[in-house]
Amino acid sequence: MKLKKLFPLLAILVIGAAASGCGVVNSAVENVSGLVGLNQTGTVIANRAQVRSSYAVVAADLLEVKRGENLEILDEIDFEKVHWYRVRASDEDKTEGWIEAQNVITNELLEKSKKIAEEDKSSQPQATAQIRAATNLRLTPEQRDDNILVKLDNLSPFEIVSWQFVPKAQDASDIDNARRGEEKQTRGKTKNAEIEAAKEANEPEKIDEKYDIWYKVRLDRSVSPAPAGWIFGRQVELQIPNDIVFNQHNNRKFVAWQRLDNIDDVDKSPARNSDPMKTSKPGSWVILSRTNIVKAQDGIEPDFDGIQVMAYDKYNEEHYMAYRSGDVWGRLPLKVEGTGDNKTFVLNLRNTAGQTEEKRFITFKDAKGRLKITVPEGIATVK
Repeated sequence: MKLKKLFPLLAILVIGAAASGCGVVNSAVENVSGLVGLNQTGTVIANRAQVRSSYAVVAADLLEVKRGENLEILDEIDFEKVHWYRVRASDEDKTEGWIEAQNVITNELLEKSKKIAEEDKSSQPQATAQIRAATNLRLTPEQRDDNILVKLDNLSPFEIVSWQFVPKAQDASDIDNARRGEEKQTRGKTKNAEIEAAKEANEPEKIDEKYDIWYKVRLDRSVSPAPAGWIFGRQVELQIPNDIVFNQHNNRKFVAWQRLDNIDDVDKSPARNSDPMKTSKPGSWVILSRTNIVKAQDGIEPDFDGIQVMAYDKYNEEHYMAYRSGDVWGRLPLKVEGTGDNKTFVLNLRNTAGQTEEKRFITFKDAKGRLKITVPEGIATVK
């Protein structure tokens, strides 16, 4: 409510006080402050949502709003464990009503998400993925009530910028879909006999037994107004391109990949990019992989422990292995530089002195058109 409209209203309240006493003024001013006190705006995050006449079950639908539309937030309330906003829409009638808070992101939270995106604006995506069930996008890699940005729809696609291993919470739910202000459902702690038997047999610790993985992600505006945040990894499905997925093995999973050859303009179209599995033409790739064995150094796990370059022979229409190493200790990001056939990919690898340093791998083609790799010196192997 603008100030020029607010002053006449307050004047009326004061005149009314002369006839009815201070109690009327106090009550009326409280109502006014309830309307103007929040002073927030929000953006619709649901694909479609209803502004309703009240937060009661039998309320009437007043206006349908769509993802990306702006709303003025006038008030808020918790009713039967559901959080609601009283809003004013931006339609011609300036419709006022109630909308479930989970359908709206406040501009304050939106700015925090944009700040995360700004931190990685120049970072190349490390992988593409989608979620298998509706999942929260969060400000930080942890399940807290106060860091939920938005709830993403099932099958929402996104780019992975980085990830983080977090000590596993055995009582955590596989699906991170609790609303703001709602306690997440947890499972009772169970003792896995196979895990305990393996420990007794002195078998190596496994990543998926010790850690949960959180992905730092970047989202398209068509998926979410919030451009970046963190997603709990238990419901994330990596979208490995069709022409290389056959080369993945159970004991070594692909975790990041970048294309090394040029992509035709037709293959860069948004329609094609919207589905990472429908990758353009077959091509040459640098791929990072990870075994399931704990390999912490100084308390830090490597993001990857294997590198391979899958080259594509377009005349014989088949892939061949140009380079492979399954015993490195590396940290993200993977960066690909250069143009044309001669490209360089850059990795952060542990050297023979036990320190992590940037290593540059140079790609080129020999006289027969076969892809070759110049491997940098001083890379330590993982024992």
